[in-house]
Amino acid sequence: MTPRTAPVEPTTLRPLAFSAWRAHATAAGCLGRHYDAGGDTRLACLRFDPSPAADRLWELLLSEEDRLAADRRTGRKIVGTMKDLGTVPVLASAFPELRAFYPDGAWWTPCLMQNGDGLLATADRHGLDDSFCPVRAMFGAFVSGDRFPIPDLLTCSVGAVCDDFSAIAQRVETLGHRILWWEAPYRRAPAPGEETVKLPGGLLAPASQRDVVRAEMARLRDAFAALAGRPASDALIAEAIRHANAIRQILRDLRNAVFLARRAPLPALELLIAEMLIIHYCSDREATATILADLLAQVHGRVAADAGYGSTADVKVFWVNPTADLRCMTILEDVGARLCGTDFLFTHALDPIPELPDPLDALARTALADPMTGPARGRAARIVADMRAFGAEALVVSRIPGASHCAHEGAAIIAHVADALGVPGIEIEIPGRTESFEPTLRTRLEALVETARSRRTIQPHSTNPT
Repeated sequence: MTPRTAPVEPTTLRPLAFSAWRAHATAAGCLGRHYDAGGDTRLACLRFDPSPAADRLWELLLSEEDRLAADRRTGRKIVGTMKDLGTVPVLASAFPELRAFYPDGAWWTPCLMQNGDGLLATADRHGLDDSFCPVRAMFGAFVSGDRFPIPDLLTCSVGAVCDDFSAIAQRVETLGHRILWWEAPYRRAPAPGEETVKLPGGLLAPASQRDVVRAEMARLRDAFAALAGRPASDALIAEAIRHANAIRQILRDLRNAVFLARRAPLPALELLIAEMLIIHYCSDREATATILADLLAQVHGRVAADAGYGSTADVKVFWVNPTADLRCMTILEDVGARLCGTDFLFTHALDPIPELPDPLDALARTALADPMTGPARGRAARIVADMRAFGAEALVVSRIPGASHCAHEGAAIIAHVADALGVPGIEIEIPGRTESFEPTLRTRLEALVETARSRRTIQPHSTNPT
């Protein structure tokens, strides 16, 4: 007779407040150091997953500027790849002599330093006030010159991208930093009978648009080759694509494991940081692969042990657009919700890059799949598909202050989701710091959660896994 296996007792995990994390042995050299010496005082307002894998995740994020400076001292050339969020760094990684990063990431610096960095004030003095997207902090970083090494080469996608970003990048160029601009055309539906190509994520685009972007990828390749002092063969670019795809697969597995678990096995804040790594590996491809794999192993272990944050009754929320204040992720969990699906503006960086005989063709297709370069209905359709797959019960669209691409898109996405799934949704403009706005934010999120809960008793969500 086969012995009966004893049921696994569920374990409720508790995130650590900063003061507790600081006393945590494995984190003593990480968050405490960045709080004291780096001025990242916002850390004191956050809560953290108490695990070695999470320690390493935060250290990778917070040490990027130091690692870029070390790369420069060893002779590597620094490439600032602005705006495209996930394509050009893959091409740059085919050159070991180069290190690519996103100056765009400076938009989180005012949050982490609670505006003690002066970046937004500098942007204000130069005419880039709060009517612009918070990425204007990037301009302040270029003026100060002390947030990251000034790149040896700057690239920026232009065309069907955020108008605010284009304006800010043009102001950066007036400081004397030459930018290699490359065209990101507005992705349109192919005309009847027109030759088409398949893009990552299942989209279609005219082959003529692919040809335009492939030519732009060739210009970038040649510029990188000149900077590196040697050409890059198709074989090296193809190898960079294979590395990217391997890391993207780990992240997809991590997302699936977290979103489909009975309870959240990883806090929303750490998952947000993990997703952000994928756009350029936080300037360290090997460390990103290792850290994501460690997080995935940790999540699998927690799911097997039925260990997680919150409860099985938490409302599953799909979150659209990154938020400039990291604290929003913990506020979401405070009101009885959990993160269950995301679109942080770079879904094209989550999908595998086609492994084609022509690697520049593959990168062109990836760039064309950028959700910001096409109609909102395409992005909304993907959100609907992901919400169905993950069993999400509610939708939050985080409108980025001043961002031109957010003016009407959020309402269109909410309407599309409501028509397709009938789930409640809200659109909230969230500032870079939420202290004064927090009561309103909590109230609106609480109302969303209660609406989703009441809907369970009327119409249980058919894809909600149990």
